[in-house]
Amino acid sequence: MPAAYVTTPQVTLPAHKITTAEILDDIRTRHHDHPRLAVILRAINNCGVQSRHFTRPLNSPTVTGTAGVHERTQAAFDDCLDMAAAAARRAIAHAGLAPGDITAVITSHATGWSVPNLDVHLIAALGLPPTTRRLPMTTLACAGGAHSLIRAVEHVTARPDARVLVVATESLSTSYNHADTSIPSMIYKALFADSAAAAIVTAEPLRPGLRIDDTLEYWLPNSLDRYAGRLDTTGMHFDSTRQAPAAAGQTMPVLLDWLGPQQIVDWAVIHPGGPSIIRDVAAALGLDGHDARHAYDSLAECGNLGGAAVLDVLARTHTTPPATGTTGVMAAFGPGFTVSAIRGTWHA
Repeated sequence: MPAAYVTTPQVTLPAHKITTAEILDDIRTRHHDHPRLAVILRAINNCGVQSRHFTRPLNSPTVTGTAGVHERTQAAFDDCLDMAAAAARRAIAHAGLAPGDITAVITSHATGWSVPNLDVHLIAALGLPPTTRRLPMTTLACAGGAHSLIRAVEHVTARPDARVLVVATESLSTSYNHADTSIPSMIYKALFADSAAAAIVTAEPLRPGLRIDDTLEYWLPNSLDRYAGRLDTTGMHFDSTRQAPAAAGQTMPVLLDWLGPQQIVDWAVIHPGGPSIIRDVAAALGLDGHDARHAYDSLAECGNLGGAAVLDVLARTHTTPPATGTTGVMAAFGPGFTVSAIRGTWHA
């Protein structure tokens, strides 16, 4: 397949930095009588997150408060749009382009709701040409960043002169909901965070970084319930099963078969969905903790950013770039259980 080139992702983190200690205090206060409180607190301390950023304060109505579904979803979309526009403006400028140079926009978000969708709102907010081609995606969640890059590759393959703006954004704090008291839901209160990330994809390189050489999409059979979103009158919720944490490891044989027995992986951009996901993917690729440090650092400093997460890890990879010509893999995982993966080469 023809190659495509990705500029350094530009990441927007919102203003309210929330520590894990604050999350623990909030859960102790509001769920002091939970029969599994000790287990929950121990799991949160082991989830690998030290801090995360929310678009709104922890005590706001749409986070720990009792705002209804309409207020929560509207706030989430508004915040996603603000973060996405900020990241997109920086991505366009970083690529040495102007808004009028963009020919297509691909968006991913699973939080908030709006018709028209994020793609149309971004065209208006950024002043993109009214002829900008659009591909909005709204249920990819944690796979969103990698999956959007895959769709961008297909676009620039069909239109080699295209300049594609890829934007992934999530306001996952909308699912911080005290109506949820299951152990996984309590852990997600500490794991999830808000952000946006944007990059430009073209058929010719604009900046040093990732050249995409091949892509993979895979759904793990019989996995529809592993991770799933749910909407009710109290807002958006995120559910998972006991089998969910092992799902990434279960997809690795397919990923390795796609790479081929002679493929040596020098570096990886791994979705920081949790320590076990990072560890399982790195081990399968023959990499160690140092090789996966950018994923671990992203998780520790920012939490799980959903679709923007792998773009944040890719941005961090630029701070200590791999050697030119080396081969790497990007892997992100989405609800049900899906894999969106990219094989690429680092170019100067």
